[in-house]
Amino acid sequence: MISTPPSEDEISDTVNTAEGKNWFIGASWVVALLIAGSAFFLLWNHGKASLAKASPVTTPIATATPTYKPVEAEVVLPPLTSQYNTRGVNRRILLHTIIPNRPRQEVVKYTVQTGDAVFGIAEKFNIKPETVLWANYDMLNDNPDLLKLGMELNIPPVDGVYYQWQEEDTLESIAGQFEAKVEDIISWSGNQLDLSNPEIEPGTWVMIPGGHREFKQWIVPTIPRGSAGVSASLYGPGACPGGYEGAYGSGTFIWPTTNHYLSGNDYWSGHLGIDIAAGEGMGIMAADSGVVVFAGWATGGYGYMVMIDHGNGYQTLYAHLGQINLTCGQSVYQGQLIGLSGSSGNSTGPHLHFEVRYLGGFINPWYVLTAP
Repeated sequence: MISTPPSEDEISDTVNTAEGKNWFIGASWVVALLIAGSAFFLLWNHGKASLAKASPVTTPIATATPTYKPVEAEVVLPPLTSQYNTRGVNRRILLHTIIPNRPRQEVVKYTVQTGDAVFGIAEKFNIKPETVLWANYDMLNDNPDLLKLGMELNIPPVDGVYYQWQEEDTLESIAGQFEAKVEDIISWSGNQLDLSNPEIEPGTWVMIPGGHREFKQWIVPTIPRGSAGVSASLYGPGACPGGYEGAYGSGTFIWPTTNHYLSGNDYWSGHLGIDIAAGEGMGIMAADSGVVVFAGWATGGYGYMVMIDHGNGYQTLYAHLGQINLTCGQSVYQGQLIGLSGSSGNSTGPHLHFEVRYLGGFINPWYVLTAP
């Protein structure tokens, strides 16, 4: 069979068909490559972002130096915890507000209780015993032994003189009288004075800060063993006429009680002895040997009292006794019982008021009493 060759038109259709098929295949490859490239680009960007989150880059930040001065505070650091691995600052909790102590400005009243003494009252209010006496001259008259139960005392806020202004007084005259400063009187806020015109009305009570004056001394005079010619009406019925001879002292002094501590006033300018703790009925002994020159009731608030002259310039005095076991002119010896403790005279409770004198002057008993 003889084949007939294709015509020119059939050849042209075949060629066109092949070219169209090749173009379609090429376009498909281009599209596939574009899709693959886009996918690769997206995957690469995602990986870069993940790395950035895992390892962030820290950029240092410049900080300015503070201009304020830091306040020092106590910092309590808690232990590291496994959960947070951080430290914190704990604040200390105060359940009560702290109120500052401010100095008292006004004079207050105090009622004398059992066992009180001027020295102890002054110590309680952090002022000097002299200040208590000066503020209560109308009741105590500079005598601490005039203190009585129930007595209402003025207690100044600071040391000085609490003074009632008189008609003729001036700031300059009162400051000179009590050796104080005018400006201290005016500026003391408790006086409530007008700084521009500090006039004070008569009868007004004024605090004189830092002021002071001399005391009136209320004491039983020293009575020698010789002929003293003392007056019982002046010293009290226990005064002895004198003219005695007898035992002499050693110059050393033992404690007149078994207690070796105080219960009341110590030795100071307004109280020339010490108040030794001695309960009612406790035995009182002679501090040294000598002769009795006073035995009985004494004026001036001492109550039942004994005075012993030791013949060597020393005398000792024992006051506020509840019982006396001696008589005038009797010789006594160191450690001998002379009476019993009590609270006679002006006393707010049982104790022994004990004095030591030398050649008429007063000696602080602490200087001569032997150590316990």
